[in-house]
Amino acid sequence: MQYLASKIKPTNPVLIGIILTAAIFGVYATTLNKRDNSKLLYEQKDAEKSIVLLNNRSAMIPLQSLDTRKIASVNMGSAYAGVFDSLLSKYAFIKSFSAESYKLQSLTLDDLTDDLKFYNTIIIQVIDESFNDPEVLRFILENQKNKKIILAGFGDFSVLKKLNQVVAPIVWSPDYNTVTSWYSAQLIFGGTEAKGKLSKTISSKYKAGSGYRTKKIRLKYTIPEEAGIHSSDLSEIDSIAAEAIREKATPSVVVMAIKDGRVIFNKAYGSHTYEGKQPTKVSDIYDLASITKISATTMAVMRLYEQKKLKLDTNVGAYIPKARKTDKNNISVREVMLHQAGFVSYIPFYKKLTPDVFRTDSSYAFPVKAADGYFIRRDYFKDVMWPEMLNSEVKTRGKYVYSDLSMYFMKEMVERQAGVPLNKYVVDQFYNPLGMYTAGFNPRYRFEKEQIVPTELDTSFRKVLLHGYVHDQGAAMVNGVSGHAGLFASANDLGILYQMVLNHGTYGGVKYFKPQTVDMFTSKQSDVSRRGLGFDRWDPKPGSDYPSKLASAQTFGHTGYTGTCVWVDPKYNLIYIFLSNRVHPAVDTKLYTLNIRSRIQDVIYKAIMNGDKSLYSSQSQ
Repeated sequence: MQYLASKIKPTNPVLIGIILTAAIFGVYATTLNKRDNSKLLYEQKDAEKSIVLLNNRSAMIPLQSLDTRKIASVNMGSAYAGVFDSLLSKYAFIKSFSAESYKLQSLTLDDLTDDLKFYNTIIIQVIDESFNDPEVLRFILENQKNKKIILAGFGDFSVLKKLNQVVAPIVWSPDYNTVTSWYSAQLIFGGTEAKGKLSKTISSKYKAGSGYRTKKIRLKYTIPEEAGIHSSDLSEIDSIAAEAIREKATPSVVVMAIKDGRVIFNKAYGSHTYEGKQPTKVSDIYDLASITKISATTMAVMRLYEQKKLKLDTNVGAYIPKARKTDKNNISVREVMLHQAGFVSYIPFYKKLTPDVFRTDSSYAFPVKAADGYFIRRDYFKDVMWPEMLNSEVKTRGKYVYSDLSMYFMKEMVERQAGVPLNKYVVDQFYNPLGMYTAGFNPRYRFEKEQIVPTELDTSFRKVLLHGYVHDQGAAMVNGVSGHAGLFASANDLGILYQMVLNHGTYGGVKYFKPQTVDMFTSKQSDVSRRGLGFDRWDPKPGSDYPSKLASAQTFGHTGYTGTCVWVDPKYNLIYIFLSNRVHPAVDTKLYTLNIRSRIQDVIYKAIMNGDKSLYSSQSQ
């Protein structure tokens, strides 16, 4: 922190350290005045320009093909490894290793090499003094033979003369502090550009003027001032979140705002439960409820539509043979996606369960896990739930009636046309390639309970605290994977997905959708409702103020019953994400009556409108 403290005056250097660390870990302080934040922004820009990228002839950086990479981060002496790794983990799943712990047990790093055998990409953090130990260079040269290696170095450029045999890309910063660790990590994934050049010749390999340039291709994590917004103008978010927790509208909240491809606000509030034993983290995983409809099912529909495997104006019976002898046969896919198919809103299947249908332990006959200690018999969906849906009466065709049954039907069509289960399809096609490693169904199979925020203490169905099992009863009865609910994710992963959508289908250098597909699905597509295809939208009804008083008519997204929402506003190049568990310990309406989500969204809009573009010339990614 000495570098920044010496440059920014008269601000207290301790306070500078607090705001930088807070920003890096997603908790934005607003205690600095506007002058100090502006000065801090310029210091960050200077640090960013000083980082040099070398040995990148193969264009390995920015990293791509994330779904094929198993990445380890190895610390060889950096005191800022926590900061560095926390930024890396915003782009992909990273396993951290400390070389020091291995050296305490052995004179070599051979045991570390052994433990890295299943990782194909190794990011090594070093400082100039690291190379006083010859074992460090030996480790790098040995591992670059059969793995993709990236060297993230900090300190005097003169040490580069020791690295003439290194062929791996090198991201080197002459300064060794929090900020340079922050930006070096982001540069590796394309969250920021590489633009630095060596000012003098170090060796025959590393000459003056050397330095590769790269483009920004992913989210950047920064302070609001970089998007022309004063941090202090976002401070009201803190008081609104505090009100929600104080009034017991929800025990926990995570808020994220992304402006112009930059995460400018990401903060966690409260605790997982009102007991306060586990403080909320920005990386916590939430039950997204109906956000599943757009983040899983609609994404799959968009992909199959582009592949001409699913046509919007083809009838349901063409894709679901069992529907052909029902009143669902002639309903179009478009009508289903618009909630105009006339389906009943939902069917409370869980209320019809008899004791012979479930058990407290699993077996071949009872494999469907709805919660801890609650297992439903095999084929219950196939034998009972699906036939009842198929034979349910169509009453309001052509009118807008929001229905969970719509997405049960879409899931069936997606899986038939894709040939794989919905949960596997979206992970393989979107989440893994995008680096969204928390996103998916049934998170208890992949994460510790402590990383997942609990929802309701279910007293009417499963009779247990729902912790990592989908809150929605119908989704729980189909093994946690449904078209209308069941998806879990962190705010960061939602941010990645919807930055791709806001980018008209492109992210990380990969094209996931054609721009016209994104525009069609997210724009108003109905004469009888505000809806897009799968997506909810801004409500033009006077006085509605949905989803926000200040949202533009272009806004699209969705809410979730558990107290979640994601809204994308192309006019302002803005993504707003709100996650909570307002159904804990029991379902409550205070989040709605206090208008928490919309009020926070209003604060963000006001901050944008009150912005000072002289702070930074904003440029979309």
